[in-house]
This record gives sequence, structure tokens and C-alpha cells, in this order.
Amino acid sequence: MEISRLDKLLAFLENEPEDEFLKYALATEYLRLNDTGKALGYYEDLVNNHPGYTGTYYHLGKLYEALGRKDDALSIYEKGIEITKSKRDMHALSELQGVYMNLKGFDDDDDDDY
Repeated sequence: MEISRLDKLLAFLENEPEDEFLKYALATEYLRLNDTGKALGYYEDLVNNHPGYTGTYYHLGKLYEALGRKDDALSIYEKGIEITKSKRDMHALSELQGVYMNLKGFDDDDDDDY
């Protein structure tokens, strides 16, 4: 029997329980498997225990949005914007600013009317 990707990631995490990439990969895998509760747990663990892992903020915010938790999404985007600015991660910063502004009700197309 073939070992699933999820089982492999869980085995790796046993050996490296604080590996932020493995936690991120597990969150993503659980999301792919439609287990939003476990995905949420790993994403929230990352922002609480590994706040410098910038990729988390976008995906956790999007998950909050999907769960109807708009205020939580805005808050996590704001936190991510602060972190990415301090780390000078311009790509992640740009993505977070875009989803933040979109959720706040501002579209990129709004400027085209002037």
C-alpha cells in the first residue's frame, strides 16, 4: 500500500516538530483534503509560533474569508502586512495589500474611472 502525502508529512513532523515548512505543508494538505479545522490549526500555529513565515498570512486570511470570518481575515492581513514590511518581502507584501484592499471594498479597477 502506498503511503499518502499526508502520512509522509506527519511522519516528517514527528522528527522535526517545529519545522515551519512542514507545518505549512500540512496546513495546505489538510485544506486540499477539505479538512478546514486541521488546516486552520496548523495555520494558526504558524502565525502564533513562527510569525516570520510570511506565506501563512495570505492563506490563513483566505481561509478566514471562506469561513465567513471577515474581521479575523482583515486582522491577519494587517499583521502579515506589518511582518512582510519589516522583512522587506515585497512580493508577499503586495499580495497581502491586494487581498486586504479587496476585502475592505477597494478594487484595483476603482482608479480607472479618473
